[in-house]
Amino acid sequence: IATNTSGNDSYWAMKINPTTGNTPTIENSFNNYHIIPDSHTKVASYTSSTGSGSLSVDATYKANISSTQLAGNYLGKVKYTLVHPSNEVPPHEVACEAGKICYNANTNIVEGQMGKQTPSSTDITSGITLWASNFKKQDYGFAGWSDKYDYETNPDAHFYGPQQTIPAPADISNNGLPLYAIWAPSAGSMQSDAATECDTLTQAPIDGTANFSSVSALTDDRDGDTYAIARLADGNCWMIENLRLDDSAILSSTNTNYPLLPLTNIYDLNTSSNHLSATSSVAYDATTAPEGWCRIESSECIDQSRLNTNNTTLFTNNTTSSYSPNDNVYNYGNYYNWYSATAGHGKYSTNSSNYSVEGDICPSGWYLPKGGDKNNKTNSDYFILGVSLVGEEPLDYSQPFYSGTAASNAFRSFPANYVYAGGITNSTIVQRNSDAHYWTSTAWVVNSSYELNFWSESLSPGSSSQHKYRGYPIRCVAETNF
Repeated sequence: IATNTSGNDSYWAMKINPTTGNTPTIENSFNNYHIIPDSHTKVASYTSSTGSGSLSVDATYKANISSTQLAGNYLGKVKYTLVHPSNEVPPHEVACEAGKICYNANTNIVEGQMGKQTPSSTDITSGITLWASNFKKQDYGFAGWSDKYDYETNPDAHFYGPQQTIPAPADISNNGLPLYAIWAPSAGSMQSDAATECDTLTQAPIDGTANFSSVSALTDDRDGDTYAIARLADGNCWMIENLRLDDSAILSSTNTNYPLLPLTNIYDLNTSSNHLSATSSVAYDATTAPEGWCRIESSECIDQSRLNTNNTTLFTNNTTSSYSPNDNVYNYGNYYNWYSATAGHGKYSTNSSNYSVEGDICPSGWYLPKGGDKNNKTNSDYFILGVSLVGEEPLDYSQPFYSGTAASNAFRSFPANYVYAGGITNSTIVQRNSDAHYWTSTAWVVNSSYELNFWSESLSPGSSSQHKYRGYPIRCVAETNF
């Protein structure tokens, strides 16, 4: 018997020994004896906040053995081991302060801190825009906020996106509003398990009633980072967290979506590598300070890998009251110029309007969403997603363009979970916590490409454009359509 545990899940290998008859010559070889799980179901029930309770597992198995195996009766034994992370305290209800929103990690095995939000009187009247998360849990994806700690089993639980605008609860002035992080455990690899896992998810409706059955999580093989995913209202499976891939990850044709390798390195235009290039915070002329962020409309500047990782440094000040969503919040992810976002395909010379490049830095099996103008709307992933999330087509087809808070909030709602990450212009992170910009794979002209853009009262679903040298976050969509 061999067991290997990871979080709350158990994996096992079993060797079958004969109870009667002659012993096969291959008895001691694990290579010829495999247990193939046919089905298994975990049901966990805690009876108190201290963690007492029960776990039951129903499983059936079948053995895959060598054709030289002797006939006879065999006895198989399986050992199950359940291991909780060290000192893990099960989720439980916590009190909040009057007039506050209290963000709870819903686990004590977590990195990052968050403070308490104090809604203004205007917020309480017109709606409260929540804060993006600054929590990280190993092997779990962050899937949003819930007003119930036991959101998986509680029929009264509500689910919210990280920066969704929600009505103020009637009793917020007296009791405050405690919100709990929604954690989705990794169900496997982004690169190899997406189709199987996405097929198990319930398609999220557009009426705000989506629940935990629409979300899961997968782990990127390149760096071991786990991302929440969801099957959204368009029927496709999307990442619902911003990409955090940094310059330590080695890209290859097997782990990345058709990269054009090697990439041009920003530190020396005569060198190249199979990883992204992190930049300093220096605004620069490309000929004098190539380690900084590009701001020049030229191929020398645009056709180089650039990555800013400020937002993956968790905000861990000693006093959580100093937390602000304008800080480098983990939920905002990293920023990539268009060359990096498209893994070397998106260059200055890519100037055919509505042309989508073939490769990007999404995991293999996923791709960077397509954009486009009104004449290309059926090929635009973001246009189709916009119609699905908002529930109608935009009235203004000149971009196309939605006007009003409802369209913006549709993208910020659970489980789409887009956030106001802002972007990088001239080496400075701007518009964080007020604007959203997400790259598409589609070019507009030599110096600009299409993007998803929204702020509080408008939405342009992949049809507005921005300079290719700017730094924006990324979301990926699975290649398998349902």
